[in-house]
Amino acid sequence: MVSRITSDTGVAAAAHLTCVGATRTEVDDVVRGYKSAGVDRIVALRGDPPEGVGQPFVAHPEGYANAAELVAGIRRLGDFDISVAAYVERHPQSANWDVEIDNLKRKFDAGADRAITQMFFDNEDYFRFIDRVRGAGIAAEIVPGIQPIHNFKQIANFASRCGAGMPAWLAERFEGLEDDPETQMLVAAAVASEQVLELVDAGVTRFHFYTLNRSNLVLALARLLGRRPE
Repeated sequence: MVSRITSDTGVAAAAHLTCVGATRTEVDDVVRGYKSAGVDRIVALRGDPPEGVGQPFVAHPEGYANAAELVAGIRRLGDFDISVAAYVERHPQSANWDVEIDNLKRKFDAGADRAITQMFFDNEDYFRFIDRVRGAGIAAEIVPGIQPIHNFKQIANFASRCGAGMPAWLAERFEGLEDDPETQMLVAAAVASEQVLELVDAGVTRFHFYTLNRSNLVLALARLLGRRPE
């Protein structure tokens, strides 16, 4: 089981909780601990198996079998704000789109408030995903997850493991910059800002940024969106 809380000054804490390798009782105790601590926002994730991304997931025999069950369990324990994961380009272990969308729908039926997408780099993939989701009768908010590319090799490797495509045009922008981190950061800022502003033009008003403990690019993107620390 993975459980962590992320917070900064003035930012509400969000607990990240998975059901890997834990009984329902153990997970429920963690959720009750959040409630006692005043943390009412949870990102509920099935989680990756200990063997790593891409390996078969085996639920604990006394645990929650998947994210939908985890959401239902959290919902039974209190009035939490619950976010779940969504995969714009389909989860690597989903057999087809019907399976993918049905899995997402079960999470909302169990009580999730919104979904946050895995990273993606082509906005058309996000728009097609939204069409699929709405076509399935899911009206909940789907927040785009944006990953600024602070290190192309690292992010490309991570993307390949979680089913996110890396467009050829994007790879070309970073080609030859492996030993030039300063230029790589400038290109990363330009790429991320283009992606975000295109989504804003399409009516998207909320974003989830994956910082990987590197906040500079995200702070710059927040400025572009008119957000500043209070």
